[in-house]
Amino acid sequence: MEAGGQPAAAHVSVILPVHNAEAWLDECLRSVLQQDFEGSMELSVFNDASKDKSMTIIEKWKVKLEDSGILVVIGGHDSPSPRGVGYSKNQAIAQSSGSYLCFLDSDDAMMPQRVRLQHEAAVRHPTSIIGCQVRREPPNSTERYTRWINQLASDQLLTQVFTSHGPTVVMPTWFCSRAWFSHVGPFDEGGQGVPEDLLFFYSHLRKGGGVVRVDQSLLIYRYHPKAATHSVLETTIWTHRVRFLEERALPHWAAFTIWNAGRQGRRLYRSLTAESRRKVVAFCDVDENKIKKGFYSYEDSEERPKPRVPILHFRAARPPFVICVKLDLTGGAFEDNLRSLHLQEGRDFLHFS
Repeated sequence: MEAGGQPAAAHVSVILPVHNAEAWLDECLRSVLQQDFEGSMELSVFNDASKDKSMTIIEKWKVKLEDSGILVVIGGHDSPSPRGVGYSKNQAIAQSSGSYLCFLDSDDAMMPQRVRLQHEAAVRHPTSIIGCQVRREPPNSTERYTRWINQLASDQLLTQVFTSHGPTVVMPTWFCSRAWFSHVGPFDEGGQGVPEDLLFFYSHLRKGGGVVRVDQSLLIYRYHPKAATHSVLETTIWTHRVRFLEERALPHWAAFTIWNAGRQGRRLYRSLTAESRRKVVAFCDVDENKIKKGFYSYEDSEERPKPRVPILHFRAARPPFVICVKLDLTGGAFEDNLRSLHLQEGRDFLHFS
């Protein structure tokens, strides 16, 4: 206790938004209790209009957690409908006191060393978001995505920020200082359908933030149909990604090639602003049928004459490339082609798939 009977501010606050999570909360809260971190810890729960037994479970665990020295702060509301994950996380952060924030989703569970190892990394990297590797449950639910999360090289944490996978360290693994969160945040509170983690991640990168991953599996990351991520439309995310690509990457290039003359490549081309479209010197591909066509004609263009963009074999095309081919889907054929060109990721190509 500090003078005046106030409890001292915790060193790390675990930020836990809750909405109808009774099925997972016991495992989630047990994982908070089992942390081997030796500094002071606090759990900040915000209940976003749960209608199940979530609050009963939380009250039960509050006693166990406080008996073991972990302060528990509980806030929330019981309006007819939830206000969303962004709002709940902001509220949980506002009512907490820790110098560091450890984000946790109510359907996930932490390994005992998570807070300790991520705190060590955050002390070394005060303006970074610290992530970690994950163990997916059920294990075969999103194999490509899980491999991507766990296997990105440290420089790819900054170069692969434009892909459809979203943030290069997944939000339920985030850990950062409160000071840095305050500098970047708060989360967007638009509610259902808003990719608040992606928008925060982009703001973080705009402000020069780093991305660091602890290369140990520190989170059981659960996949199930009720997860909030499923409520965000792909078209919403696509629009944010295109704008971020145009803001962060394309200004550095006077001209570029879109790798994929198929649907995704053409969709990217059509989504660009007129200024960015003028920088597209070619599409490239391996598909002989597409290459034989010779060019792509942009029929919906307001310009006269309508733009005609050449379609080349990838070996005849010039970098830099924006790659619209999904990784890890062609049995290694695409990756082999890309490697054969001896290019540097970030400088000579970016992944957009």
